[in-house]
Amino acid sequence: MSSPAWVASSASEIRVAAVRVRHSAVVRITHWITTLCFLALLVSGIEILISHPRFYWGETGNILTAPLFKLPIPASRATVPTGYGFVLRDQNGWSRYLHFQAAWAAVLTGLLYMICSLFTGHLRNNLLPAGADLSWRALSAVVVNHLRFRRPSEAEARSYNVLQRFTYLLVIFVLFPLVIWTGLAMSPAIASVFPAAVTVLGGQQSARTIHFFVSVLLLLFFLVHVAMICLAGFRTRMRAMITGRIGKEMEQS
Repeated sequence: MSSPAWVASSASEIRVAAVRVRHSAVVRITHWITTLCFLALLVSGIEILISHPRFYWGETGNILTAPLFKLPIPASRATVPTGYGFVLRDQNGWSRYLHFQAAWAAVLTGLLYMICSLFTGHLRNNLLPAGADLSWRALSAVVVNHLRFRRPSEAEARSYNVLQRFTYLLVIFVLFPLVIWTGLAMSPAIASVFPAAVTVLGGQQSARTIHFFVSVLLLLFFLVHVAMICLAGFRTRMRAMITGRIGKEMEQS
C-alpha cells in the first residue's frame, strides 16, 4: 500500500517532468535578437528598395537599362521612372545605416547560435530529422495536420515535427547564408576584394535581384511562423520562448 508521502512525491515529480525546459537560454536569446534584427532589416530594406524599385540581371543596371522587372510602387527619387506623379521622401541615409548594423548583428547572433547548437547538441537533437520521421506515413500525417490547421497536442508541442525541422534547416543553412552572401555581393568593397563572390552570382545587379527574392521568402517564413504560433497557442508558445518552459501547468494558466 502506497504511503501518502510517496504519492505526493511522485505527483510532484510528474508535475516537474510535465513542465520541462523547451528552449535553452541561448536559443531564446538568439531567437529574440534575430527577430529584432529581422524587423529592422525589413523596415530599412523597404526604405532602401523604394529608392529604386527596379531590378536587373547582370553587372550593371540603371534608369536607362531595361529592367528584368519592376515593382508597381512610387520611388523616393525623382530620376527613377515609376509612372507616379509624386515622389516619396528619401530615407536612404538612416535606412542604409540601420540595415548595415542590423545585418552584422544578425550574422554575429547566427554564429553564436550555430556554435552553441553544435556543442549542446541542439542541432542534432531538435533540428535534424530522425529516421522514423522520414517515412512516407509520418510525412503525410504532418502535412495533413497542417492543412487541417489542427492544433497540436501537448506531446507534439514538446518537439518540432519533421516539416518544421526541414523548414528551419532550410532557413538556417540556405536562406540566411544566401541573403548574407547576396547582401555582401552588392558592396563595392567586397566586389573589389572577392570578385569571384559576385561573379558566380552573375554580377552585382543579379545579386540584388536574388537578395530581393530570398528576402521575400524569409518574410513569408516569418508570417507563416507567426500564424502557426497563434494556431498552436500564442500565450503558451510565447511563454516557452521567454521562460523556456512548456507543460500542463502553463497550458492551464
